Amino acid sequence: MFDVITFGSATRDIFVRSKDLKIIENPGFLTGKCLAVEAGSKVHIDELIFASGGGGSNTAATFALQNLKTAYLGLIGDDAGGREIVRELEELGVDTILLKVTTKAKTPYSIILSAPGQERSILVYEGASHLLESKDVPWEKIIEAKWFYIAGLSGASSKVFKPLVEFAAQNKIKIAVNPSHDQITRDLENLKSLLNKIDIFIINQEEASLVAGVDYKNEQKLFKKFDELVPGIAIMSKGPQGVAVSGGEKIYTAGIPDSGYVDRTGSGDAFGSGFVATIIDGGTIEQAIQFGTANATSTIQSIGAKTGLLPKGEWGQWKKVEVTKINL
Repeated sequence: MFDVITFGSATRDIFVRSKDLKIIENPGFLTGKCLAVEAGSKVHIDELIFASGGGGSNTAATFALQNLKTAYLGLIGDDAGGREIVRELEELGVDTILLKVTTKAKTPYSIILSAPGQERSILVYEGASHLLESKDVPWEKIIEAKWFYIAGLSGASSKVFKPLVEFAAQNKIKIAVNPSHDQITRDLENLKSLLNKIDIFIINQEEASLVAGVDYKNEQKLFKKFDELVPGIAIMSKGPQGVAVSGGEKIYTAGIPDSGYVDRTGSGDAFGSGFVATIIDGGTIEQAIQFGTANATSTIQSIGAKTGLLPKGEWGQWKKVEVTKINL
């Protein structure tokens, strides 16, 4: 029996950092700026780092480091990148018995381009993880799990979301969900129809507004709507402003430590899985916020989504964040 099985992508991440990458203001881009290099030039790289990432594998790493019996269920390609993901997960204590290899696509890759201390852009090859289908899930082997943690599913794999949620509900498996942008923008009604079966729902504030139909700036009204939709815990991340969480009766809010960062890749996964791991271990919402924040803060101090994840019993070098509670 597994304490938790995670679902979502598993990727090879390549971090490319160079002083020659420039940030240029340009109204032709959605953000109003772009990351650029001189055309026809040779660009020198200051740092080149290989690591693993992806919501499914990142969250599995946190759960395993918290001494929970953890498995990752997903697809990888039959290639060197896939084999390296398996090696790293097993080294962290994640069971890979549910992981499958496909020849239909290569292992997903993300190339993270960043100018040190400035913005980053990510080139994404979606690859094998996004081809997961219901037939790839060994349902008889996951029926005794205590928790499912479903990180973002996109592409063909998003069709597995409903069967997974319904299977969990039918078999009294608790479920935490951090949906993908695709699920929210392209399949919102399907997502909303399943919220009443979810125990912990994790989302950012812009996405929260789309799901609830309420301006995220009106937190009380938004969480009242969420409490109608989600029977358990609703979490809204607010970037540099921290997080707001509803347990049904109170809203819990907390900021983030003044820690600075080296790279933010994987911080959302680190918070979500740190929060859920604390709840699985019998902790309170307040403790879950504090550990999730500590795990995310530690992760962003180094390059790589798993490099700084906290092992059981450690909280990093910053004080626990103060959590404020107000009645709904």
